[in-house]
Amino acid sequence: MADAKVIPFDDDRDRSRGSGASGAAAGRGPSGEGRAARTGRSGAAQPSDTAGSATGSGTASDPESTSGRGTGSGGRRRSGRTGRRSPLTTVPGKQPDAVEEAEEAEEAEASPERGEPDRSDPGAGPEGSDLAEGGAQPEGLLERVLGTDWETRAARGLAFLRRRLTGEYEVDDFGYDQELTDQVLMTLLRPVFEKYFRVEVRGVENIPADGAALVVANHSGTLPLDGLMLQVAVHDHHPADRHLRLLGADLVFVLPVVNELARKAGHTLACAEDAQTLLERGEVVGVMPEGFKGLGKPFADRYKLQRFGRGGFVSTALRAGAPIVPCSIVGAEEIYPMVGNSRTLARLLGFPYFPITPTFPWLGPLGAVPLPTKWTIQFGEPVPTDDYPPEAAEDPMLMFNLTDQVRETIQHTLYKLLVRRRSVFF
Repeated sequence: MADAKVIPFDDDRDRSRGSGASGAAAGRGPSGEGRAARTGRSGAAQPSDTAGSATGSGTASDPESTSGRGTGSGGRRRSGRTGRRSPLTTVPGKQPDAVEEAEEAEEAEASPERGEPDRSDPGAGPEGSDLAEGGAQPEGLLERVLGTDWETRAARGLAFLRRRLTGEYEVDDFGYDQELTDQVLMTLLRPVFEKYFRVEVRGVENIPADGAALVVANHSGTLPLDGLMLQVAVHDHHPADRHLRLLGADLVFVLPVVNELARKAGHTLACAEDAQTLLERGEVVGVMPEGFKGLGKPFADRYKLQRFGRGGFVSTALRAGAPIVPCSIVGAEEIYPMVGNSRTLARLLGFPYFPITPTFPWLGPLGAVPLPTKWTIQFGEPVPTDDYPPEAAEDPMLMFNLTDQVRETIQHTLYKLLVRRRSVFF
């Protein structure tokens, strides 16, 4: 009793570093007694509690305040000041699990954990920081309609217009404008090639990657759309990005608008001199030896090759030492089924023929729309000519044999493609 120390219960300034928590048991005396007596929530120690503490019974006066743990005779005594604590206030260095979880919950509600940004905040996290720092913005109407690279394409288009207006572009002595062909003409023809006729290209790698070559193809379709599709096939599908220079008939270069466009696209007159010059420059030259006989033949004679002329293209290839690449086109015969020919109108207009189809001229301009047939363009194995001597170009028998060889190759390939074709339109 003489060692008892009365602790003022109104001193709330300090916190003891004892080991007891809220509602902890007091130290046991020598008699084994000392279960803590609990009081109300007021937190004020009663005189009996103080007395019990003084007698060494180890009674805790309040579940929310911890007294020093007293011992009996020979026991170790540790005391400290007690005071009122909130339910979440604990002894430093040792927290109960419930209190620790409550504190972590409060911190999580106050601020999100690191690495998991609050999505409600538009500036939080990597995406929000991009918007806050002026980064990538959501796609707008222009991006959805014109594509994400519309600004780059618009800049290229304006630069192209500037060069056209100032004359800063190159044209060769045949009138070929490569920039206009690549950026305008091919762009206009490509949707017809890919979406309307759905052209399938085979064997385009048979055209040499460099050097001269002569592509010989069949001709059909009433209007020369097969030549344009052949040009797109070489331009877009050849691994070495070769350009096809077509040889056209005289009529192409006397029509007002067609003449200019044909020259700009690289076409030239179908004569031996122009073809020889282009082959000597290492160009890929295209020729359709059937001419108007193949282009304007009746629908009943479809896919039956006409005569290939006198073999002038073979002579040109022999002189230049250029390989001859046979080419077969399936699908062009049905775009304008020619069921008749008005020779009177053809003479009046100066045309080689005036076609009559199931839709033209009965439907007027609407009848000039071609049928959306499915096309196939196949390039065959090249026929070499560099093994022949220079004087071989003057040998009529050799020219006849090579001409017949190329023609038969194209005809047999046409038959094979027709057998494999499921439908005219699919």
